[in-house]
Amino acid sequence: MIFSTTASSCSAVMYAGLDMAAMDDLKAFRQLGSRTPGHPENFETPSVEVTTGPLGQGFANAVGLALAEKHLAARFNKTDLNIVDHYTYVILGDGCQMEGISNEAASLAGHWGLGKLIAFYDDNHISIDGSTDIAFTEDVLARYEALGWHTIWVKNGNTGYDDIRDAIREGKAVKNKPTLIKVTTTIGFGSPNKANTYSVHGSALGSKEVEATRSNLQWHHEPFHVPDEVKRYWSHHVDEGASLEAEWNKKFAEYEKKYHQEAVELKTIISGELPSGWDSALPVSTIPESYCHTYTPECPPDATRNLSQKCLNALAKVIPGFLGGSADLATSNMTLLKMFGDFQRDTPEERNIRFGVREHAMGAISNGIAVHSPGLIPYCATFFVFTDYMRAAIRLSALSESGVIFVMTHDSIGLGEDGPTHQPIEQLFSLRAMPNILLLRPADGNETSGAYKVAILNRKRPSILALSRQKLPHLNGTSIDAIAKGGYIISDNSSGNKPDLILISTGSELEIAEKAAAELRRDNRAVRVVSLVCWELFEEQAEEYKESVLPSEVTSRLSIEAGVTLGWEKYIGQKGKAIGVDRFGASAPAGKIYKELGLTVENVIAIAKTL
Repeated sequence: MIFSTTASSCSAVMYAGLDMAAMDDLKAFRQLGSRTPGHPENFETPSVEVTTGPLGQGFANAVGLALAEKHLAARFNKTDLNIVDHYTYVILGDGCQMEGISNEAASLAGHWGLGKLIAFYDDNHISIDGSTDIAFTEDVLARYEALGWHTIWVKNGNTGYDDIRDAIREGKAVKNKPTLIKVTTTIGFGSPNKANTYSVHGSALGSKEVEATRSNLQWHHEPFHVPDEVKRYWSHHVDEGASLEAEWNKKFAEYEKKYHQEAVELKTIISGELPSGWDSALPVSTIPESYCHTYTPECPPDATRNLSQKCLNALAKVIPGFLGGSADLATSNMTLLKMFGDFQRDTPEERNIRFGVREHAMGAISNGIAVHSPGLIPYCATFFVFTDYMRAAIRLSALSESGVIFVMTHDSIGLGEDGPTHQPIEQLFSLRAMPNILLLRPADGNETSGAYKVAILNRKRPSILALSRQKLPHLNGTSIDAIAKGGYIISDNSSGNKPDLILISTGSELEIAEKAAAELRRDNRAVRVVSLVCWELFEEQAEEYKESVLPSEVTSRLSIEAGVTLGWEKYIGQKGKAIGVDRFGASAPAGKIYKELGLTVENVIAIAKTL
């Protein structure tokens, strides 16, 4: 069983269940350094599956968790040995139902027929501003039925425990649909003065009202006291759990003997251990031609989105837990796994996930997949500008330490005619500002393969790969291994670590920097070109290495990137200059808009000569 709570009001309920024998944690609820923060955090509290808070995110995580169960069960269960078999339970509230992400996720859950997903809707009619009647009067059960869910209404959620148990049994009996159990409750039940009011939604009752509530409920025990009969009832789960685990271990031992190869794959998914030599499948220049493509300047130019697809398909062949999909853009993102079919209601063993136009839910569902098992490595894709739609999920991925790979194509004004609504300008810098996430913007085939190697190896932090629509040449000096350092020298005609000028760039503009450097060298300038493909990784390097790439005494520096110049001052210093895009783009072919906004070899040379 996997249990997820998506609303802050459920946090104390979860903690109470987890900490039946550890009251000190409950006493420290919401305090600094405690294992009981205001919203559950999976990296902070043992047995908490997902980090929740923004409403609806936890519900979408639960859809991802249930998807993972259905996928693994379809791949590994045998007629004689049912080795993957568990339910996902989630509690959500009125606020979660109002958020659009929950509708997106519920739509997908119904479409996929996630029969082992059971959601409890705490229908208490109260949100922060008061009664939900002021903004939320729809028939939630009718909506979920239309989305393909089985629905149940428990009208007495305050004390109707048997009704809730019956509802769970009914939900589990429905195999082809997820189940929503609407449980009508009274918020603050038992409080004589604050029950059924918004004042109890997110605030403490206060000492006087606590005493009044205890008296009203005839609860005469000391604070934080758990009666022995409750402990005895609860403790039976310990023995039951140990027995179930022993039974499963015995079953899996038999499974290993009968289905050895499947057992090996499932164990890597459970443990998170990568197969030996997995990275040798990546198309990189350091591996002999007989194994894969070699990217050299003689190879035909290609868009990094296309190079990305080669990496995705190479990884899917060697990593059993690698799966993912796109927000109705697979043919534009180039994210289809060609050797697999689509994960659907009747083909859950397949590994292409069709999210439809649902970026909000896509990111959060991917987070749920990632935290289900260490060896499940999900990727999801859309146009880079639409990271704004899924920003909350990306942020929670970073906070939750879930290593989702976000494949973001059409990464700049280079996408051309679609115009400024689709041309990301500020997204590069805004996502670089987010903690515990890697933003990689590769320039060619070698860097794209290197970016994927970094992304696979980083299981405790997500990666964003910003990829081009337009074709780019493969450059001399790029390296898969150097990507791990975040920034490195790709060409340099200086000596003694004292170039006259340093050109720093990323992605599609690295070609411009390299061409400009070649021209400047004809004028006897000592020019170094640096690929700063991942700022976060570069900042983690030793000071000696960073000094070897960007020597502090060299102040003539110029950055070139098709995004806002904000942030580049860290690397160019007070005397350097930045070429970028500090305005919205325009609808025009890539070459023309690059020229219009000064992202050209000629402009780089002209500005470099002023330094």
